[in-house]
Amino acid sequence: MGNDMIAFFQGFGIGGGLIAAIGAQNSFVLAQGVKKQYVFLVPLLCSIIDIVLIVSGTAGVGTFVSTHPKIAYYAAIGGALFLTGYGIKSLHSAFSTNILEKAATKKNACLRSIILTTLALSLLNPHVYFDTIIMLGSISAQFAGGLRLAFTLGACSASVLWFFALSLGGTLLEPFFRKPFSWRILDFSICLVMWTIAWSVWPGISS
Repeated sequence: MGNDMIAFFQGFGIGGGLIAAIGAQNSFVLAQGVKKQYVFLVPLLCSIIDIVLIVSGTAGVGTFVSTHPKIAYYAAIGGALFLTGYGIKSLHSAFSTNILEKAATKKNACLRSIILTTLALSLLNPHVYFDTIIMLGSISAQFAGGLRLAFTLGACSASVLWFFALSLGGTLLEPFFRKPFSWRILDFSICLVMWTIAWSVWPGISS
């Protein structure tokens, strides 16, 4: 196996490991898959955003961000507030009495709303920047020229594969979520994920 392929699979493995961690973005992609709502558009948007961030990180943007702590500070506050609000929304849905009717209505949700929510969950979570720009950017620094490109392509490939597999997996789980109790579990789980991440990224708490 050539050095390019080794670098590609290293990028694929590391990128996949970082992206696959349960988070706000992944929970949303899975939920949209379960609802069979924009099952191609949502993972496509998430993949494009990840690719832009990964390429930015491996190109050296991660070094800039790490030397400007105020950027990370204000991004963390904004992300934590958004995730807290989204968690409240999911908790309300979990205890809604007409959950099946809401589930059916959500299939006709506004395209603009879906796009904005996808963008917000992808871009307002500081963990996303840490994983893609800083972490992958730092690791890629050990590679030069074509090897760094191979590493970047591997990480990007892992992102695309993961988001589309997650969306498809959600559609396969749809029969299970025909029961109201299953929807409650999903919404309540999403709420816990959002609040846990919001708590972890709020400045000063993790330290």
